[in-house]
Amino acid sequence: MTVRQRVRIIAGKWRSRVLTFPSVDGLRPTGDRIRETLFNWLAPNIVGANCLDLFSGSGALCFEALSRGAADCLALEQSPKALAALTENKVLLAAAELTLRRTDTVAYLRNSPDKPFDIVFVDPPFDLNLLTETCALLEDNHWLTADSLIYCELSARHNSFAPPPNWRIERSKAAGGVNYLLYSRI
Repeated sequence: MTVRQRVRIIAGKWRSRVLTFPSVDGLRPTGDRIRETLFNWLAPNIVGANCLDLFSGSGALCFEALSRGAADCLALEQSPKALAALTENKVLLAAAELTLRRTDTVAYLRNSPDKPFDIVFVDPPFDLNLLTETCALLEDNHWLTADSLIYCELSARHNSFAPPPNWRIERSKAAGGVNYLLYSRI
């Protein structure tokens, strides 16, 4: 029997709902306290937003965004096991606003989107060191609206992240060996 991990939605229409997901290498859900802080930062902008959740994993960020009033969310995930759990949780919550894609995120971002996104969550597995490349692709291939907000999560041990030069830090914090930052475009 496979042991399943759990994540709780903090607020909104699915408040306190618990979602389960399998253990997958590199999958590290954004913790409750970090998510609460992040969504407090995003509160003025989340309702009606078009969101993009890269490296979706447990779906903690996309489901929290939809629970709090985001219009829709595209979630990208490469792991078949994680995607199966995302699909189960989408059905459980009747989350019609969520679109799931099984894909390599970096390869997917080399294309141009049908429409740009208002809020983007970038939380790749820490050991893959994909943050700088992923953020450059978001900027270079027109995935962002003029006033997009971009959330980045990285290990406090890795300081090699270089955001695009036209991104400005709006908010940043550290907790439990994780640095998390919210950027805007200038």
